Amino acid sequence: MKAPVITIDGPSGVGKGTISQYLADALGWHYLDSGALYRILGYAANRAKVDLEDADALTELMDSLRINFSGGAQLDGESIDENIRTEQAGERASRVAQHPPIRSAMLELQRGFLKSPGLVADGRDMGTTVFPQTPYKFYLTATAEERAKRRYKQLKEKGQSGNIGALFRDIQQRDDRDMNRADSPLRPADDASIIDTSSLSISEVLEKVIEQLPFKANVSLD
Repeated sequence: MKAPVITIDGPSGVGKGTISQYLADALGWHYLDSGALYRILGYAANRAKVDLEDADALTELMDSLRINFSGGAQLDGESIDENIRTEQAGERASRVAQHPPIRSAMLELQRGFLKSPGLVADGRDMGTTVFPQTPYKFYLTATAEERAKRRYKQLKEKGQSGNIGALFRDIQQRDDRDMNRADSPLRPADDASIIDTSSLSISEVLEKVIEQLPFKANVSLD
């Protein structure tokens, strides 16, 4: 590899995005939110009325998209960061990600984020498929109950309504789909360090990650 990579994988709601962003900032490295790429494709498919089960049509659509992350997610020059952070966007992302042709097409795009001085890659198959050669792999997990509570709290803080029971069922269904898809199923890499975040704070998870790395990282949670 031309630069070091730290992969942080896991299902939704385990805190991998927050941890990855803090870590990338602390190291001064680039950050890849691979899930956002699938969320953008799902959003674009919904907008263009493309069937989420039609892999060929989705692949054709993806080839036409102009994606940029300068100052947040942008699609064809339009800021869509808020549009792709909803529960519906996460559901669509999980559905388009189950197609092997889509995952194959995403590989080159994802690997293109690897630049000096290094990359923190957050996703579901960063350590198993996209950057399997890196020795710095982490897999975050948490109970479905705890993840539903976290999501419910996030929705309330944004002034949005939510039902913990429905969120719990959605999380279970998404996990089942992600873990049982034919291509690059969600699972820890054989050499990944597994961290259960169910009862840990952000700072505690960061500490567990950093203590296993040879890189100096000055993390501030401000």
